[in-house]
Amino acid sequence: MLTSLTSGLILGISAGLAPGPLLTLVISETLQHNIGSGIRVALAPLITDLPIILMMLFIVNELASMQPVLGLISLAGGCFVFYLGYRNIRVKGLQLDLQPRRSKSLLKGILANSLSPHPYLFWFSVGGPIVIKAMDTSALAAYLFILSFYTLLVGSKIVLAVAVGQSKQLLSGTLYLTTIRSLGVLLCLLALFLIFDGFRLLGVL
Repeated sequence: MLTSLTSGLILGISAGLAPGPLLTLVISETLQHNIGSGIRVALAPLITDLPIILMMLFIVNELASMQPVLGLISLAGGCFVFYLGYRNIRVKGLQLDLQPRRSKSLLKGILANSLSPHPYLFWFSVGGPIVIKAMDTSALAAYLFILSFYTLLVGSKIVLAVAVGQSKQLLSGTLYLTTIRSLGVLLCLLALFLIFDGFRLLGVL
């Protein structure tokens, strides 16, 4: 259960603070309108992701009996997480679209998250296998992973929206970049664990 909780926390805060369409939208809506607009965007995954999770878990569960296939998925997930970590380490800042627009923050967040490939890739190659593996231990371990992941994913975006709304200099300083790059290192380490697990399932190790 501790492994599921730790994985959920690391992946959640890393995904929550990593530059991407949803985070950019959280910040731009906060800057253009107000903190509430940014928070509404941050809540979008709680609306969009349940069907994605159920669909990806169904697919991964169907493949779970075929260990080589699950091993390949785990390898793909490890490579995906390593790519995210590497991108975090190399980050230089955020590009924001601050053109004045009418605020439809929640709808924008839902569309941005639904049309992004990241939730689908994450739950197929990383989240799904972790949940299926956690279910072998207990249902509580799987729930802990999902709960900790979304608490940090959404919570970190909300905290950032509030921080940016209060101090718009936050993104121009080194604190944000240092945090992102440190999380990138953690992601790369977690990726190595997933890759090792993939080779184990393939019978290589």
